[in-house]
Parts: sequence; structure tokens; C-alpha cells
Amino acid sequence: MAGLARYSDVIFDFCDVLVDWQPRMPLEGQVPAAVIGHLFDRDDPYGFWHYDELSDLGWSEERILADYAEHHGLTGVGATGGNGDYAAGADSNRALDSAALEAFRVYFDRQRLALVGMLPGMPEILNDLAAAGVRCWGLTNFTVKYVDAARELFAPLRLLDDVVVSSAERIHKPDPEIFRRAIARFGVDHAHTAFVDDKPWNAEAGTAAGLGGIRFTDAESLHGQLFA
Repeated sequence: MAGLARYSDVIFDFCDVLVDWQPRMPLEGQVPAAVIGHLFDRDDPYGFWHYDELSDLGWSEERILADYAEHHGLTGVGATGGNGDYAAGADSNRALDSAALEAFRVYFDRQRLALVGMLPGMPEILNDLAAAGVRCWGLTNFTVKYVDAARELFAPLRLLDDVVVSSAERIHKPDPEIFRRAIARFGVDHAHTAFVDDKPWNAEAGTAAGLGGIRFTDAESLHGQLFA
């Protein structure tokens, strides 16, 4: 038995709440490990994670690739053959940057493979909420392309009545405006609506917007917070 639902509506984040997103997966077996590591290097101010945020804010794939090339001095540079030999040195760094640009293109072509599944227990929570008459929604820092792919791949996500996506809104959490837009669009009652996000600052922003902010850790704990 699921128990008595504590809320009339629940708004869910996607990544690391509903969906297991592994952005390196589209590149596994496609490009050398050194190139993957270079693209995903968090010390690179213009690496994957910088552009992932811009993608969530509505930048197109073409704009991201052009900006990556510009910031790495690759404008007008074609693809490298890439023999996997990236010894230290300026020429090697340039070769890595060029190979990483090509890897970024591969990532966009194969990005659906980054959606490796739903998190354990989350399909059951969505089904239990639906069975209890609770309306479910999505509010995510993601792209429309990714959200559409996830809902196509994972049937339980189709239980969400609607999803506000940062790339379409051109703003992202924890900006209070995206919460205002979601609340207005969904037509929910603040006092009876939960917002679930794995990032503590986003859960806190949901609380500040008048929702019942819940920081997600795992499905079992969440179930206890959503049902009496």
C-alpha cells in the first residue's frame, strides 16, 4: 500500500531524480578515453560542463560547437585523425582540443544514449502518485530535446502532465522566475504542492517560492515524504 498522499501535486526535477543521465556514455567506445577526459575536464572553463549549462539555457548545438572551437583556437580547423597519442606539449594540447571538438559532435549525435534509465524506485513512485490522484509535473534544467527523448524512452515519465524546461524558458533553477512560471502554468496550489530536486539550493528555492521543497536522496526516503 502506498499510503495517503500528503500533496495534491508534485513537481519533479529530471536528472538524478527521475532520470539517470550519464553524459560520457555516448562517447564510450567511440573516442579515446584521453579525449573524453579532456572534454569533461572541470578545470577547463570552456569545457563540456560550461556548455552544458548554456545548453540548458537554450544555446543551440551549432552555437556551442562554434563557441568551443573559438575558445580553443580551432576556428577553421578540420577534424584530426586522432591516433590516440597525446604526449605533453602545445601540439598535443591542440590535438586534444581538436579531438574533443569532434567528440562533442559525436556526443550531440548520440546523446540519447546518455539517458541510461530511470532511477531505482522512481517509476513506482510516479505510478503510486497517479493511482492516488496526485498530479505530477516536471521542472528541469535540461533541453527540450533531452526531455522529449526521455519521455519517449521511459513510459512512466508520460505520467507527468506537463514539463517546464529551462532551455525553452531561457532561465534555469534556482532563478525564482522559473518557479513562478511553472506554478502559473501548472495551476497548482503552493500550499499543497511538493517540489523534488537533488540539488539542495534548488530545493531551497522551491521552498522560497512557496512550495514544499524536498531534497531528493533516494526513492525510499522520498516515498515516506510524499505518503503518510
